[in-house]
Amino acid sequence: MKPLVAAFSLLAAPAMASDGCHDLWFTRNAVIDRAGYCFGSPLGQAVFDNGDCTGQSVSLQPQAERLVAEVKQMEARFGCRVNNKQTHLDLDDLFIRYQLRDLPVRDEFESACLGWLGPVIGLRAGHRPDAPLVGQIDPGDYVKYSHIPVGSWTYVTTSGPD
Repeated sequence: MKPLVAAFSLLAAPAMASDGCHDLWFTRNAVIDRAGYCFGSPLGQAVFDNGDCTGQSVSLQPQAERLVAEVKQMEARFGCRVNNKQTHLDLDDLFIRYQLRDLPVRDEFESACLGWLGPVIGLRAGHRPDAPLVGQIDPGDYVKYSHIPVGSWTYVTTSGPD
């Protein structure tokens, strides 16, 4: 069990903030991008590389279909309306998202650890212990939890206390 110094929960707002909707949009579209989808919208083309796409009618594996359905359900629940005509996605961790093997799904609740007291912990690109390292949590870091855990794997974002 990882120690938490000062954890707090934020109440969910009636509608998810714009960055939460952008987060869900990215996850849903990253799944279909990995299946070879060719994006036609300015946003899709700005965020994903169409260089290896195969068409606009792609088949998803059952697990990917379930993930897309789950994300669509959350987008509908929170009234998400991402403007596909824009060319920028409001995600501070987009550079990390491209490296992930397993895609996180945004949760409606957030919590944080303000000042990690545990040891240095490697952050991996997926659910498996042999997934590539993409970062680490250092003592004193702020750790934000805002995604649905999958088993013992949780997507977190970190920042220094300043």
